[in-house]
Amino acid sequence: MSSKKKIKVGKLILYVVLSFGAIVMVLPFIWTVLSSLKNMGQTFAYPVKIFPDPVVWENYPESLSALPFGRAYWNSFYIAAIVVIFQLLTATMAGYSFAKLKFRGHGVIFVLFLATMMVPSQVTMIPLFLIMKKIGLLGSHMSLILPAALFNAFGVFLMRQFIAGLPDELEEAAIIDGASVPQIFFRIIIPLVKPSMAAFGIFVFLGQWNSFMYPLIFLNKTETFTVPLLLNFFKGTYATDYPLLMAGTVISVVPVLIVYLFFQKQIIQGIAITGMKN
Repeated sequence: MSSKKKIKVGKLILYVVLSFGAIVMVLPFIWTVLSSLKNMGQTFAYPVKIFPDPVVWENYPESLSALPFGRAYWNSFYIAAIVVIFQLLTATMAGYSFAKLKFRGHGVIFVLFLATMMVPSQVTMIPLFLIMKKIGLLGSHMSLILPAALFNAFGVFLMRQFIAGLPDELEEAAIIDGASVPQIFFRIIIPLVKPSMAAFGIFVFLGQWNSFMYPLIFLNKTETFTVPLLLNFFKGTYATDYPLLMAGTVISVVPVLIVYLFFQKQIIQGIAITGMKN
């Protein structure tokens, strides 16, 4: 077999594997959309009905009217936005410090930062709960914003890897021209790391938007609930209204899809460029 035929066969196998993976990823969302257009009878029908007949469009307005989705949308958005802003700032600053500022023990401290990635979030839930209760933030959005906004080990690692690949000559030239460390950071480093910052910011936004466990533990008033937490109201003790739950889930996914569709180029570019750095 010639080398060209081997390449074609290899590409064909790769495309088949990728297509299968894409189908596996998309099927749950398609099933959610189809289930959101059924009634309770069709949901539990046997044999299983894949396509709704008749289509129940009323599930969407009923889902929106049953719960305060507008308020929950705002809560999720502004919590995610604040966390993104602060994490971008702190992660980029820390990444720059570890990559370019050679201070005593920076390697050990960086390893300790990375070690925190191996600590499950469930381990810190009870200590964080007690701290937030002690300082009087329990039940407020600050109990979610404060712990998430100040530290992200993955973000520090991502930004450090990108900044470490930037040539030192840029910094040296700026120092010769009389630039201070803050000026170098904001005028030289920040413009160069925008692709990586965009990718990291989108990941943080999506993670905060989909967060369920921390809001479930820290929030106790309906008006403070985020979208994932609000969807839990469709689940009862003895019964669950699956059509309304699926309709609400589709509604909650729309902002995530919009963010990804508009910024998928930045996500791919940021990860690709970061992967090429030392």
